[in-house]
Amino acid sequence: DWLALKPQEPSPSQCCGSGCKPCIYDVYEKELAQWERARAKQDKSLLMEKKEQSNNSELNPDTFTAFNISSVEQLTEDTYQYKFELPGNSSLGLSLGQHIVLRGVVDGLEIQRAYTPISPGNAEGYFEVLMKHGELLMLASGTGLAPMLPILQSITNDEEDETFVTLVGCFRTFDKIYLKPLLQDLARYWNIRIFYVLSQETSLEKLPWSYQENTYTGHLSEDLLKTIINSCRRKPYVLICGSSAFNEDMRRYLKAAGIEENSCFVF
Repeated sequence: DWLALKPQEPSPSQCCGSGCKPCIYDVYEKELAQWERARAKQDKSLLMEKKEQSNNSELNPDTFTAFNISSVEQLTEDTYQYKFELPGNSSLGLSLGQHIVLRGVVDGLEIQRAYTPISPGNAEGYFEVLMKHGELLMLASGTGLAPMLPILQSITNDEEDETFVTLVGCFRTFDKIYLKPLLQDLARYWNIRIFYVLSQETSLEKLPWSYQENTYTGHLSEDLLKTIINSCRRKPYVLICGSSAFNEDMRRYLKAAGIEENSCFVF
């Protein structure tokens, strides 16, 4: 029971690298120390201190405070304005140019990012921030993976880029997947998903367990592509690279899934 309650150490991709106070690692160290104290005393009520702190209406540079989202307004195709409630007529009380750190869970991974509120500094009862969420779907067959990698790396190297990316790599067998360590490292980022489709594999049982959940056997069919598109947060912009037959099939499948031609780019 105690191990299930132990805080999970953040991965490097969860830190935005902006020098946040507190950093996600600072929060982890504090929560770990709190867990260790509670375990030593065999008193789980000591773990409730964090929840009591989160209900505090005043911002605290040493801990996170929970606020409700009162509205979300879509301003452009990939930009949203989030409005958070503040208790009563309270205000953030930030100085000009100061930022806040927002923490949340995305696809089961806890992340945090720094944002400068766009609401007036003296706004009472609320504050607002802008968040930009683009969506890319990459469909690659064999060596068609090559032009996708620089794009992926440019997104993960830019701490302010919050584009969600789904990469679908199609290969004949598991052994034919190249640059596995790099792909596995990219898949650890909170905004990157990678799927594999292996046309000549008949079973996933012989694959390493870390690949089994996100790998399919057979070909990338119209139905499978629709399933992947439906798992995206919004209609994605699609990048395609493979053989001429693969490219043509993907364009046909995407059209059937409701993706317009001007939302696709073929390398």
